Amino acid sequence: MENTTVRLAVRPEGEINDRTFVIASEPVPSLSEGDIRVALEYCSVDPAMRTWLSEITSYVPPMAIGELMRSGGIGEIVETKSADFQVGDKVMGRFGIQSVYSGSTLDVIKLESTNIDIRHYLGGLGGTGLAAYFGLLDVGALKNGETVVVSAAAGAVGHIVVQIARLKGCKVIGIAGGAEKCSRVIEEYGADACIDYKSEPLAERMKNLCPDGIDVYFDNVGGETLEAALDNIALGARIVICGAIGEYDNLDSVNGPRNYLNLIGKAARMQGYVNFHFAEHYETARADLIKWNQEGKLQFRDQTEQGIENFPAILKMLFAGKNNGKLLLKI
Repeated sequence: MENTTVRLAVRPEGEINDRTFVIASEPVPSLSEGDIRVALEYCSVDPAMRTWLSEITSYVPPMAIGELMRSGGIGEIVETKSADFQVGDKVMGRFGIQSVYSGSTLDVIKLESTNIDIRHYLGGLGGTGLAAYFGLLDVGALKNGETVVVSAAAGAVGHIVVQIARLKGCKVIGIAGGAEKCSRVIEEYGADACIDYKSEPLAERMKNLCPDGIDVYFDNVGGETLEAALDNIALGARIVICGAIGEYDNLDSVNGPRNYLNLIGKAARMQGYVNFHFAEHYETARADLIKWNQEGKLQFRDQTEQGIENFPAILKMLFAGKNNGKLLLKI
């Protein structure tokens, strides 16, 4: 059996290019006692991948040259030397971008048979759904009736944030790129309005749409969008820093918010987070997300692109704003 792998070849300077990764066929190793072999079906494609390719240490160490591209994945066990897993089990784990995983069962989760599409365990019930849940409800400390603004509102995390804020009884303003995405944010996800950052003045539109200020700003973008929100925060506002996709190609000279001093007069706070800070609450969060989905209050949108050989081009889609919802790679 052969395994197709995607490994880091050269650290990109700026945008990812054709030299960034090497895609190769490798023999699969033999299994040790306790190991499993998984034929991967789907891999997660995420903005954070770009940060892992740089030499800057964030919440995880940078990737080494030659290292397998990190990613969460879902697949089916085709061989096992573990008493805890059987051939045919559907599993989720940090398998990396490859066609076949062979190794330890550490942090591998068996997916029980349900009426939930397994792809959602990489999206709405995976890292992006959890990021929306914990960022909005725990870090953002959301209260009923507040005004919430969400950047990248049509994206993997953003579209779930919009829907949770709505079902919690809040006024929700999205920010997205282009008329099509803005329409989706309003018509499908339930936002009260959506600002098209490609054609509208951000700060001015925020002021018009949020006359009493922004109580919770959920940021997935950074840069000028974050600055525009800071110019319009309400007293006691919470700014949730989930990501900064607009800055990931420029990590050596990130554009920080020049107006962060607005936090002082507004007694506001700005806080970042990653999901594992809330690891002990994953089960509760997933139970809520599943409940809301089954009640018809929350939808999970994903976009699936085919072919491991197309991974570099698929990853670049995120930074060109070409994804709708959660982006997945089908092996």
